[in-house]
Amino acid sequence: MKKTLVAALIAATALVPVSAYAQRGERDHSARQERHDSQRSQRAQRAPQRPDRVQRQSLPENRPQPQQTAPQRQQYRQQANDNRQDYRRGQQDSRARYTRQAQQGQQDRGNDRRDYRRGQQDDRQDYRRGQQDNRQDYRRGQQDNRQQYRRDRQDDRARYTREAQRRDNQRRYNDWRDDARYRHGWDDRRNWSRDWRRSNQYNWRSYRNSHRNVYRLPRYYAPRNYNYGYRRFSIGLTIGSMLFAPNYWINDPIYYRLPPAYGPYRWVRYYNDALLIDIRTGMIVDVEYDIFW
Repeated sequence: MKKTLVAALIAATALVPVSAYAQRGERDHSARQERHDSQRSQRAQRAPQRPDRVQRQSLPENRPQPQQTAPQRQQYRQQANDNRQDYRRGQQDSRARYTRQAQQGQQDRGNDRRDYRRGQQDDRQDYRRGQQDNRQDYRRGQQDNRQQYRRDRQDDRARYTREAQRRDNQRRYNDWRDDARYRHGWDDRRNWSRDWRRSNQYNWRSYRNSHRNVYRLPRYYAPRNYNYGYRRFSIGLTIGSMLFAPNYWINDPIYYRLPPAYGPYRWVRYYNDALLIDIRTGMIVDVEYDIFW
């Protein structure tokens, strides 16, 4: 029984707040409805105070007329077309100008290349002409040198011919061996000794190896009317006086490492040989072959 009473009391206490909350919600709803109605009435009261807006919306003459906008559209289109045409003409002019500049640049580069090639050709031609001139000058110089050499040889031959003629004339009337200048020491009757080759002082072959220029002599010219050329003479042969004339004498035989000649003996050059001649008789007493170059 007690349990039943306790449960009833708990249920009564739980139902009291629910009813209170329900009554509060109804009061809040009614208050909101009243505020909404008041706001609506206020809006209705403010609406008649703005007649100009309604008048602008209601008047049809304020709207843009289609008849008035067509010329403007045509004018706008015409202006747009003109602008496009001007732009296209500007583009065409720019392209034409660029093309002309490019063509002019190509022509200028072509002219520069042609000028460069002409300059190169001119330089080559000048160089070739210079080379040709140098060759011609060198050839003329060589020809002049040859001609001068030939003239000198001719002068030498003419001088030698005159001297040979003079010597021949002297021999015709009086032999050069009769001249006292060449007879000095002929009274020395000693015989020639060939033992000089044993002395190292006269070893001309060894000396020539280190002094080759000493034995390099000018060209040998045979006497006039001697048309036999070179012959290898040996000891004991007798030769003509023209081959051992004073102009063929070796005046300083020591210079060539030959022993000094005494009495009637004289060292004589015969081509590249050195002959020791007894100038009284013309007999070859001693000989050294190929001593000179």
